[in-house]
Amino acid sequence: MARIPIATLLAPTYTFSGTDTAITVAGWVRSKRESKSVAFLVLNDGSSQDNLQIIVEPSSSAFALLSRCQTGAAIQVQGTLRPSPGKGQSLEVLAQDLIVYGEADPETYPLQKKGHTLEFLRDIGHLRPRTNTFGAVFRLRHHLAYAVHEFFSTRGFYWVHTPILTASDCEGAGEMFTVTNFDLNKPLPKTPQGQVDFAQDFFGKQARLTVSGQLEGEFMAMALGQVYTFGPTFRAENSNTTRHLAEFWMIEPEVAFADLQSNAQLAEDFIRSMCRAALKTCPAELEFFAKHYQSMTVKDLEVLAESPFVRMTYSDAIETLTQSKAKFEFPVKWGLDLQSEHERYLTDTVIKGPVIVTDYPKEIKAFYMRLNDDGKTVAAMDVLVPRIGEIIGGSQREDRLPLLEQRLTEARLPLADLQWYLDLRRFGSAPHAGFGLGFERLVQYISGMANIRDVIPCPRTPQKIEF
Repeated sequence: MARIPIATLLAPTYTFSGTDTAITVAGWVRSKRESKSVAFLVLNDGSSQDNLQIIVEPSSSAFALLSRCQTGAAIQVQGTLRPSPGKGQSLEVLAQDLIVYGEADPETYPLQKKGHTLEFLRDIGHLRPRTNTFGAVFRLRHHLAYAVHEFFSTRGFYWVHTPILTASDCEGAGEMFTVTNFDLNKPLPKTPQGQVDFAQDFFGKQARLTVSGQLEGEFMAMALGQVYTFGPTFRAENSNTTRHLAEFWMIEPEVAFADLQSNAQLAEDFIRSMCRAALKTCPAELEFFAKHYQSMTVKDLEVLAESPFVRMTYSDAIETLTQSKAKFEFPVKWGLDLQSEHERYLTDTVIKGPVIVTDYPKEIKAFYMRLNDDGKTVAAMDVLVPRIGEIIGGSQREDRLPLLEQRLTEARLPLADLQWYLDLRRFGSAPHAGFGLGFERLVQYISGMANIRDVIPCPRTPQKIEF
């Protein structure tokens, strides 16, 4: 008999045909309680936030196997589905046959029936998905990833697979991991200037892990019209904050014949769509997060899903901040980037909702952003949401060849390495725009988890790489 997921059995749409319904379920034992007359197993298979109660009576062959059904054991149960008289559960299974696939020694299995700190669970990342918290996180992550593809696909975007190995530094910051085929146990070949001679390496030049698929996404958009990337990216930043990872997933749409205003509208529509998707697909998980982590509530998401996003220029934001009576740790001055505390003040105190800040000083933004007519600012935007501040960064791209060459020179980036990128401005150049969103920050925001390391299965951070 085929195994039925617990989520299917407990779904409102499941049709219970009567007490003689024979079923097979399988999962991991969460707890066990037994007496001489009956035993109760609490089973979870990862498909649902809810558990399924298994009743084992002495008359069944399963009763003899109870000693092997400790917390963490993997079992399969064949039995009869019936209404449950217990509180908080609609159905239960009366066991007839039981198979123990894998035992878990209660003396050494670390996930016993008690509370565990998130810090402790990070040290057993291979087991933490079995907990209520991380089961909820990773189910939410799945549904949001599906919703990302659905959002763009229904709007006529094409998903393009940009490279993980790259020769381009999109952000111009230089914080990239180098990839090499050199034997690092031997002396590395050097140029006459004493630098590592990457001409002798596998690709004939220095290769790195990508920090963004944007530049490649641009040339795809200049052929297919509107595209998006959704894949892993890497930053070699020695940062140990609750919002940074060395490896994370990025969502980056790119649209031809688009300006900053249409780009901002796309970003607003996207965030609201993600909130609606979470509310629709993960109600139990969201209730769990709200109850146990007391940050984002279902009501907060419902409001955000329907709220209009206020537009504000960077100059207006600076003026608002300087005129406020709030005391900030970081200085507020035109020409300086906004810090998280400034962004949260704008969203949580001034606007009391999401804000899109536009037109930043060119000196604090990347080379590819379109220079505005004032010569001082660029057509950039940051989408700020309550509680965390920035969640999306984007811009209209510089589509004028002379100005792009000028920005590259000012940023001291080698034009020779980006001739292919400049070709997009030589041959059929057109206005285009896009944005980037770290997927983990989206999951972190919607779940309310405080640390970004708790919304990805295998967090990569300085001095930390497991699995």
